[in-house]
Amino acid sequence: MAEFFAPDPVLLHARLRPTGLACIDLATNRRWTYSELNADIQRATTVLSAHSVRTGDRVATVSANSVYQIILQQALTRMGAVHVPLNWRLAQPELARLLDDCEPTLLLADREPPTPPLGCGHVEFTRFCAEVDAAEPGPRLPARPSAETSVILYTSGTSGSPKGVVLTAQSMLATTVNFSILTEVDTACVFLCDGPMFHFMGLVTQVWPPLTRGGTIIVSPKFSPEATNARLGDAELGVTHYFCVPQMAEALARAPNFDPSAWLDLKALFTGGAPNPPARIRWWLDRGVRVVDGYGSTEMGTASGMPLSPDLIRLKAGSVGLAGPLTAIRVVDDRDEPVPAGALGEILVSGPSVTPGYWNNVEENLAAFTEDGWFRTGDIGRVDADGFVFLVDRRKHMFISGGENVYPAEVEAALAGHPDVQDVAVVGVPDQLWGEAGCAYVVAKHASQVTHGQLVSHCQSLIARYKIPRETVFVQSLPRTGSGKVMKHLLAEGSTARL
Repeated sequence: MAEFFAPDPVLLHARLRPTGLACIDLATNRRWTYSELNADIQRATTVLSAHSVRTGDRVATVSANSVYQIILQQALTRMGAVHVPLNWRLAQPELARLLDDCEPTLLLADREPPTPPLGCGHVEFTRFCAEVDAAEPGPRLPARPSAETSVILYTSGTSGSPKGVVLTAQSMLATTVNFSILTEVDTACVFLCDGPMFHFMGLVTQVWPPLTRGGTIIVSPKFSPEATNARLGDAELGVTHYFCVPQMAEALARAPNFDPSAWLDLKALFTGGAPNPPARIRWWLDRGVRVVDGYGSTEMGTASGMPLSPDLIRLKAGSVGLAGPLTAIRVVDDRDEPVPAGALGEILVSGPSVTPGYWNNVEENLAAFTEDGWFRTGDIGRVDADGFVFLVDRRKHMFISGGENVYPAEVEAALAGHPDVQDVAVVGVPDQLWGEAGCAYVVAKHASQVTHGQLVSHCQSLIARYKIPRETVFVQSLPRTGSGKVMKHLLAEGSTARL
């Protein structure tokens, strides 16, 4: 079989539509046509070569969102080198551990970084940008094999230990195809990108689909609810696609300038990374906004997504949609045998969007895949008779109360429907009578005086009695990763410490 080479969508559109608008950087108000973006990518290959970056080398970044992050990533792909964007929110000791793991040749950082590993050069990211602007475009390089490592993204570490997920040009292209078909991406698309580019959402899902289709990417250095509301309603920008985690969507709704009637060009709010309670999806629909849930992760890319039909969104509220055209999904029992439609089991995923594995982590690679190559998501869910996927919870979050399996996400969805609950997470804690019982951590809405008893009463008609939390802890906020996932291991540790 002939080798498949890495796609180069910017080069394609520099030829198809050279004057088409490729990118806008909101921090500088600078704009790039596809011809200009292609030239800057070639300039970046010149600069990177001057810094001794070669095929297979890793280049780490600690930097805020910018179009130059896109330029860097595309340049490294052309060179057969590897982009490793790191979370700029991490403390220096945390960054140092990740740098030791990926062993970069070059570190590009906005701020003073930890001491780079031996043999790693360090350049300020702003200096790199200036060098790109001043350089001559390098020669066109031969296409690289699509199976080469192109990006390493470190997971958020909800279990406390980040892992480097390997992405290839092939896996990112497969995610692009899945996402583009499921979310109706076309050449007229305009993506607003304010999700951090050290996460899959910011670097891949918000970038590759519009680049591949020849659309426009608007890059914001960070998320700000009021600024994002204004941009979604800006007719001159004409944003068609906005992808965020549910907590970002809720922040938009709470902002003083929230006015979804002004979002005239927006096809939908596309959400992922955390559960979206059905009640909230219907709340958004009642205000004219389609909130479209999808299913994916750094490891598997975009696997599924809801159709954009408002009727289907309402009918299947709580679903993460249908499998993408390049993804196969199956639900299995504890022996990896398929279960009937509608039955609960672990979700397995297969397809070209799935990672080939974790960087420098043989043990995790062995545990992550079945013998026949399916990726173990660790998620418990079901697929209904119509093919729609419903997530119940992470397998590791399930607890057993009085002999019954309890999935916290079901309990969280019930609690989230209470009008005084702003945010909620449920964990299982040791219980002398029941073995384990639920403990709810609740962020109440401003000025609310809601009590544990009122929340119990609310849940009684919605979920089985054994699922109702035995305790409620009211908190100011929940600990979350940069991608919006609740760090439940911290809550569980806190609950156990109080016993």
